[in-house]
Amino acid sequence: MIDQWLKKDLRDIYEQHTVAVLIDESGDAEFFLRIFEGEYTIHRVKSEIEELHVKYLIEKTQPSPERFLIYTRSKKDELKFIREYCETCGCLEIRYLQNYIKDKVHQTLNLNINLPREELIAAAKVSVGKDRTYWMDLSHKGATEIFDLNKELLPFVHDPDKYSKEKYDAQLRETFFRKVNELIGQDYLNKPASTLAEEVVKAMLDGLAKGSCNKTLETVYNSWLDSVSYGDSFNEYLDHYTVCSDIDSWNVSIHHPFRQVDERWLAEIGATLSDKSSFPKTLAKLRQRNQSKQAQTLGICFWGDVIPLLEFDPKDIAYLSSFGECVEFYKKHFCKLDTAIRNLYAQFLNKKTLLEPFQELYKEYVTIFLDKWFKYWSDYKETQTGTLQRIIDDAGGLKTAVIVGDGVAYEIAERVASKVKGSVTLKKDSILADIPSETENNMSRIYMANGITEAVQSNREKYLVEQNPDLSFDFIRLDEVHEEARPGQILICTYKDIDDMGEKLQQKALKYFPEIIDFFADKISLLLAGGYARVYLITDHGFVLTGLLSDADKIGVSPKGDFDKAERYIRTETRQADLTPGLIEAEKNYRQFKYIYFARNMNPFKTPGLYGFSHGGVSPQELVTPYFCWERSGASLVLLSVLIQNKGDLRDVTGELFSIKIKADKGTEDLFSMDRRVYLVFFANKAQVNKSDVFAIQQNEQLTKEYTFDGHSELEVLLLDAATKQQLDRAIIKQNKDRDLGGLL
Repeated sequence: MIDQWLKKDLRDIYEQHTVAVLIDESGDAEFFLRIFEGEYTIHRVKSEIEELHVKYLIEKTQPSPERFLIYTRSKKDELKFIREYCETCGCLEIRYLQNYIKDKVHQTLNLNINLPREELIAAAKVSVGKDRTYWMDLSHKGATEIFDLNKELLPFVHDPDKYSKEKYDAQLRETFFRKVNELIGQDYLNKPASTLAEEVVKAMLDGLAKGSCNKTLETVYNSWLDSVSYGDSFNEYLDHYTVCSDIDSWNVSIHHPFRQVDERWLAEIGATLSDKSSFPKTLAKLRQRNQSKQAQTLGICFWGDVIPLLEFDPKDIAYLSSFGECVEFYKKHFCKLDTAIRNLYAQFLNKKTLLEPFQELYKEYVTIFLDKWFKYWSDYKETQTGTLQRIIDDAGGLKTAVIVGDGVAYEIAERVASKVKGSVTLKKDSILADIPSETENNMSRIYMANGITEAVQSNREKYLVEQNPDLSFDFIRLDEVHEEARPGQILICTYKDIDDMGEKLQQKALKYFPEIIDFFADKISLLLAGGYARVYLITDHGFVLTGLLSDADKIGVSPKGDFDKAERYIRTETRQADLTPGLIEAEKNYRQFKYIYFARNMNPFKTPGLYGFSHGGVSPQELVTPYFCWERSGASLVLLSVLIQNKGDLRDVTGELFSIKIKADKGTEDLFSMDRRVYLVFFANKAQVNKSDVFAIQQNEQLTKEYTFDGHSELEVLLLDAATKQQLDRAIIKQNKDRDLGGLL
């Protein structure tokens, strides 16, 4: 604010004259000159020769509207050639800057400021650009208000040398450094800015580690983590900081940045899992940590997976009284544990001592649940056969997309659902996969309702098309989905990455699952925004993870006769009476085999292959698969019906030009059926070749649009709603080249 006072004093001179003299005997006011650069022509004078030179420069421009400011540290009585300007024009004389500041504060704000000279001058420099509240705060709160350390410390520690040199002059920099030292409880010593910055960050991290961080430093810490510009430097400081081994880890700030402390907590909790009486107190602390924005920013997110394992109460499993209840319990409650352990495997598979107690807890819960699951196993009945046909039959003319995943476990689908954006309605259901839960068998059940197992994907698709001759289909990979809807009424998207990566990389693939979940959610949102009224997510089977596996965990069995042993099932030619007490038996013909056997747990059969990610068994993780349907809000809203009227004519067009007649019905009195904005999209050989502009059509109106074949003999045109991209109608346009010859042949 001192800049405003000084400008006012000079304006009083410049109202009558073009030259003003600023006498600064102490030299403390020289910083004012930066304020006036570009506004006035500034001349500094130190000697009689310089006075004479400045006088010459000013006089030779006269008369001129240009304003000149002469700055000198000489006393008024000692001036020679510019003394005349002091008497005839005007002079602002500041003998002691601290007195000038006190007088101005008292005159304008009626406040008394009692600060040492250095601090008062520093306060004046900092006040440039600020309003009266700055001086009022300074008057009431003292020197602590000179620098807003809450804001200035962050850019300082981010780049201490650059910030301190560009922001402050030498005098102000020293005052700033004194205040910073005072904040962290140190005596001032002249030291490099980078050294002081390191001491500030150490004081901050020490305070967080002890659970008693200075409020200003904690504010800076929080701002640092939120900052896009400064965030990288925090990690550099953190990498060089060592947490003392003797700290009370449970007394550390709940928002601390030390992953090693979280892992210390994890180890202590794992060591006391048998004492469940301590869970409530521990959970309260962990919930706080899990909700910490700072921890989330730093990527310390695994408490969200530990908490479900600690909260789960297996006593509820005892009340399950049917296979159907087991399925529902799995979907509502138990699959959350699968998500939790999958995430913990991804985080700690290489840290056995941390992971092992929680894996054992999970396996304990699995054992209890599977006892119920297999108690009612006789009521199991697959519901997978003909899944796609049921979806097609239920489409009711709505443009529908189906994502057929490979290995998308139910818990994965739940995570996908939580990330889908947009105004949509989600209906969650499930399908019980056929056994064995492996791709060839289950994909055949999804595509084909005739019970045949088909190994070739193109043959499955061909079967589906043959069963629905009146419908148009598009078969693509999920990564080929883009914003524009494809011409077919039914879109089938396949995605095999989960199963492919799982079988190739085993549990190393887990680190990619979060990206895959986001990919699914993005594509579902894109499909809904691209004109599909409904989007389904289904899959062939789920999967199980073995985690930390010992030889004792592997099931060693030796079937008699010819057999085929996989990690999760065994096929045999003859019935194995010796295996049935411990294994699940099913009669199922496949090639030369007639029987199939499954384990009653999630452990693998001993095989020569890799272990980690597997499927084919009969656990709920493998058999309970998602049947999720997202429906775009408003998809069933009754809007003005618009159709292509001349479909018959378009199938036999003579010449290069053709006309499309678009007709709107008479509608109703409803506001939503008064008019509709639509557009046309043209395809040739399933590839988009043209698109019209958006146009509006009113009730009972007919519009004619003309186009050319543009080198194509056959086109498919879609009539789409401009807002929702919903397909309203479609037509085939064929060019009759024989008729175009005028009967000459």
